[in-house]
Amino acid sequence: MKTSALGRIALAAGVAALTTGVLPATAHADGSKVERKTLPVMVEFSDASFLDADAVKASTPDTYFGTKKDSLASFFTEVSRGQYTTVPAVEEGVVGPITLPMTAAGCDHNQINKLTQEALSAKGLVRGEDYESLSVVFPAQKTGCDWAGLGSVPGPYTWINLYGTASGLGVVGHEFGHNLGLGHQGRSMCTDGDLVDCTTDGTSAKSLMGGGGPAAGFSAPEMIRAGWLSGSEAVKVDASGTYTLRSLHGEGSGTRALDIPMGEDRLVVEYRHAAGTLDAGIEGVHAYRVPKDAYGSSSLIDMTEANKTAGNDAPADADAITAVTDTASKVSVAVVSSGDGKAVVKVALDGEKLSAGSDPEKSATPDPEHTGTDTDAGDGDGEADGTETRSGGSAPAEGGASTASGNGSSADLAATGGSAATVPLAAAGAALVAAGGAALVVMRRRKRA
Repeated sequence: MKTSALGRIALAAGVAALTTGVLPATAHADGSKVERKTLPVMVEFSDASFLDADAVKASTPDTYFGTKKDSLASFFTEVSRGQYTTVPAVEEGVVGPITLPMTAAGCDHNQINKLTQEALSAKGLVRGEDYESLSVVFPAQKTGCDWAGLGSVPGPYTWINLYGTASGLGVVGHEFGHNLGLGHQGRSMCTDGDLVDCTTDGTSAKSLMGGGGPAAGFSAPEMIRAGWLSGSEAVKVDASGTYTLRSLHGEGSGTRALDIPMGEDRLVVEYRHAAGTLDAGIEGVHAYRVPKDAYGSSSLIDMTEANKTAGNDAPADADAITAVTDTASKVSVAVVSSGDGKAVVKVALDGEKLSAGSDPEKSATPDPEHTGTDTDAGDGDGEADGTETRSGGSAPAEGGASTASGNGSSADLAATGGSAATVPLAAAGAALVAAGGAALVVMRRRKRA
């Protein structure tokens, strides 16, 4: 796959392929709801305090646990179709503010986390017993952090570098997506229709992890990674044929994603259509490259002319596929029909030709081992393992060495937002941020004064 110099920077900075730990608990095998005990903690420094601590304390519980659609709990409940949500670990919803014995300068996230956990332990709150996820919220004025949010990938920690009195769902939800093992979703420009000739460029806008904001939810490969698509909903294709897809985030039952072998990689195909508060601006069949079964590190396949879909005025189906081919692995996909909540897709494997007629739709039998959940090796606590990734850094491959410890030294991290751009800011990126989307490393958001 061809990759431009700009693309290589974007890939290294924005597609954090960091999935070396065990996922925080997602869906139970019996389909019951997982409620992740989450503890937001307001912390201050010896030389820096919140400009309005009372306002932060009042807004934080609503951001994480409110009943409105723009809360973290409501978002996860909807996007997982009731399989996963966050719940407050303490009755008040938030702890603090706690003053840490350290200065703000230097943006030492590990020290912030370590001292916060020590302060919580002194209050009788222990991670793993009293809470499962720790989200540290602190004032940004003197820290010098070049990010608005940071999350362990996967793991239990998020850091929110607060520039005002409230942090929106775009940043908080994005960081909790990292906690589930999701990196930044990139975009592969494959304008000639062949997947062996693609250029990495920008982000997908089809996911909260790709600059699409909360209204985009998560994409099919990310849903597989999180365990929110059952075996019958994410079908591993093992034979050529015609398949029917229902909308990824819609109600009801049926196949929502095709998981197709493509050499060492996978090709995941989904159908998107407005459902609830999700996908109002997304329509059509979309495809993603999954590198070596790393579903949390997928990239959108974009067949349009370069940057055709950058503007917010682009039609909802501007980058939907009609047909794709990977000549290297002899795989072809063609869309027969798409719209009104359903799509019909033809798949040809092993160099077979796509049939011209309306052949019977496949009654696919999913691989019994393909339950939509990754099972990475680790210590079972959802800690992050591997090598830290910052803006401009390269992401380690899966299976990196574990270096995380229980004191909050999370090694696999993904940064969101900030001031210094590693890649020039695109107009689309600015518009997405204005609409509530998370600013990625490759589409940096400037600090507010």
